[in-house]
Amino acid sequence: MAIRKYSSGNEIIKGCVILIDFIIMNALLVLAAKYFSMLYPKYFFQMPRITMIMANVSMIISQFIIGVIIHRRRTTFEEVFIQVVKLCTLQVTIMFVCLRLIGESGGMFRFMVLFLIVEVFVILCSRMIEKLFIRLFRQAGRNTRSVIFIGNDPSILMLYKNLISDSSTGYKVLGYYADSDMDNCPPEIQRLGTIHDFNKMADKYSAPSYEPGSRDYDRKILNISKIDEIFCSLSHDEYDQIVRIMKFCDKNIIHFYYVPRMVGNFLLNLQPEHLGEAMVFTNHYEPLSSPFNQFLKRSFDIIVSLLVCIVMLPFIPIIALIIKHQSPGPVFFKQARTGLNGKTFTCVKFRSMHVNKDADTVQATKDDPRKFPFGNFIRMTNIDEFPQFFNVLKGDMSIVGPRPHMLTHTELYGSIIDKYMVRHFSRPGITGYAQVSGCRGETKELWQMEERIQKDIWYIENWTFWLDIKIILKTAVTLFFPDKNAY
Repeated sequence: MAIRKYSSGNEIIKGCVILIDFIIMNALLVLAAKYFSMLYPKYFFQMPRITMIMANVSMIISQFIIGVIIHRRRTTFEEVFIQVVKLCTLQVTIMFVCLRLIGESGGMFRFMVLFLIVEVFVILCSRMIEKLFIRLFRQAGRNTRSVIFIGNDPSILMLYKNLISDSSTGYKVLGYYADSDMDNCPPEIQRLGTIHDFNKMADKYSAPSYEPGSRDYDRKILNISKIDEIFCSLSHDEYDQIVRIMKFCDKNIIHFYYVPRMVGNFLLNLQPEHLGEAMVFTNHYEPLSSPFNQFLKRSFDIIVSLLVCIVMLPFIPIIALIIKHQSPGPVFFKQARTGLNGKTFTCVKFRSMHVNKDADTVQATKDDPRKFPFGNFIRMTNIDEFPQFFNVLKGDMSIVGPRPHMLTHTELYGSIIDKYMVRHFSRPGITGYAQVSGCRGETKELWQMEERIQKDIWYIENWTFWLDIKIILKTAVTLFFPDKNAY
């Protein structure tokens, strides 16, 4: 049987990252002593060796408990950020407690808080640089993972696009086995044969192992060592075949993954849930169904909205005067829209169009004659959305979530797009994942709305607090660099 060195390359990368963490921590302490002596605790000057020993011991313990994840192939910025904060917080806490027990505390707490902030920032910057080097390293063909697909379901093509979209993951697709060609398959994905052809190969390499040194043994090592992971997307009624593939993977130390199949235009992404001792699967899992996540999101909404509303109050009269000057009518535009669980609420915005009878039925277009100059500006910079922070305080909306649609759109698209109403499992947002992902502006074609709905559902099923922060930051950028589709 082939002995596969799955993690040798990853372990080298991990070791280098840990070494860099130690270098950064020690360098920061030395630089602080040299250039910021007024903040450096006196005890650190008196006992420099003890200080450096405790610092490095605390880093050893923290690395053992928290570790690093930048070397992993599927990591997000949010995961890396949280890991760095945990690592640095634990390291500084252990160091502070140990030094506090054996020395004086004068000025130590203040220094350690400042040191923590700087350490998090510097190590996070190093992670981004390390991520770049890992990407270049893997693009050069080093530390890669070779995979094959089994099946021709559209979900395989979606997975392929995800694997190659980030070159830092280092995946190399060898091809796929299926009884027929995959629709819309890129030319770079080679069909290796039928399912029967795969079974013949599996039977060959599932036979009793040959003695090392023989020709058959060498040929076996050569072929099997090319495959690191297998992604299978066969139907559930082919369970015998799926089990056969899993046994083949287990015997040859190959990672097996089952890819949920597509049903219609959507991924059959079933999530497990416990009902007593029984295990059931649901087609929708919302992290915001957790009471803690609900409390976290709602608390953040209230705190931020209160601050925004207080800051916004002095500007409301100025905005109101400009609107009144350019277009007679009310300052605020109020419209009934669909909210949480399909309930109707009144959405409030700064009015950006002349008063017209089509406001509740017709979308804004790029050169819409209904817009007046200042209205066009506040639409492009999202300033027209600011009154919706009052909607957030009322509980009708959240800062981040699927954008609320007009009632006519809910009625229209709810009848022709299968999962359209699923987006109402979450409170609508002032901004959303779809909007910062390029899905803005007029929806001239049905596929444009379908793309928005898919992104809205992805957000609901993959919500994290850090995802909200990321969306808010991307939205803030549009205040200075307006989206070309924002009109």
